[in-house]
Amino acid sequence: MNPIYVTEKDFQRLHSLVQAQRQVSGAHTVAALSQELKRAKVVASEEIPENVVTMNSLVKLKELTSDAEMELTVVYPKDADLAKFKISVLAPVGTSILGCKVGDKVERPGPKGTVVYEVMEDGFLDRHGPTL
Repeated sequence: MNPIYVTEKDFQRLHSLVQAQRQVSGAHTVAALSQELKRAKVVASEEIPENVVTMNSLVKLKELTSDAEMELTVVYPKDADLAKFKISVLAPVGTSILGCKVGDKVERPGPKGTVVYEVMEDGFLDRHGPTL
């Protein structure tokens, strides 16, 4: 399995989130994120490739079976808002795309079987707005 890329700051925050959630809700709630962090290549913010999904990235995904496209932002749980397509990093799709690059394909179990998404575009949201 290929490594994922995570900034030092995101890694520290996500590690703290995993620890806190384990105590509140149990290890099962953060098992997938914990596994992803184990394979992470941690890099400085300025060294992260531009095409990598980081926290607060605005991401365009394509579901490969239906060709349906969606845009979402990967956020910390406290910032999640489904109405605004802000998806928690603890949600299955949030966990699975974190650290992926444009062109990567990720598989997630869905109600009707495995769903495969391709990361189409990535833009980082900062004080200047989205870059998509």
